[in-house]
Amino acid sequence: MDVLRVKKEVLPNTFIIEYKDREMLATRSNYPPHYGEKKIGEYREWIPFRSKFAGMILNNHIPEIRKDFKLLYLGTATGTTASHLSDILSRGIIYGVEYSAIPFKKFLELAMERENIIPLLENAEKPENYSGMVEEVDFIYQDISQRNQLEIFERNTEFFLRRRGEGIIMVKARSIDSTAEPSSVFKKVLMEMEIFDILKHGSLEPYHKDHIFVHIRK
Repeated sequence: MDVLRVKKEVLPNTFIIEYKDREMLATRSNYPPHYGEKKIGEYREWIPFRSKFAGMILNNHIPEIRKDFKLLYLGTATGTTASHLSDILSRGIIYGVEYSAIPFKKFLELAMERENIIPLLENAEKPENYSGMVEEVDFIYQDISQRNQLEIFERNTEFFLRRRGEGIIMVKARSIDSTAEPSSVFKKVLMEMEIFDILKHGSLEPYHKDHIFVHIRK
């Protein structure tokens, strides 16, 4: 009989577990799988190759997120990462912004299943368009593969992030400049982000190539 062992908790409802002699990241959840991940008892495997947030955690950067946080998620796509953040924020709320209608349809299914997700079919470049629907938040998480991804992040922090609130942006070098070396792109991004207090930054390899995370405080 295969035994599931909980090794440690890394965030609210988020654990390193061992099953069939394999360690994995998982969130404790009452909900069914959302994107084909394993459900082992009450735990949903959080796959780092599908979620940059999971890759960041497994690369030993774990932001302080409370289960009652209000979080703005820019670029939810189909809701892979949002589904796990929803498990974490069991007493909080996620405002999820996605612009493309096709992935939004899958994300909307997730939001209909969970009471703590508010889905917004909006363009994250125009926070003024949804400013009447989103309140001041404790945390902003962004995963948008566009050339102006940094500008999008900065505008949304101005609109919605509370004073001393924190945020994480996943920076994709090839989306900003496909001809430059990723290291040069990252250096420039970090210089431009000095308007914030940069708490930590780092690579997402081996899970995501040519990406870094940048964790800031406003």
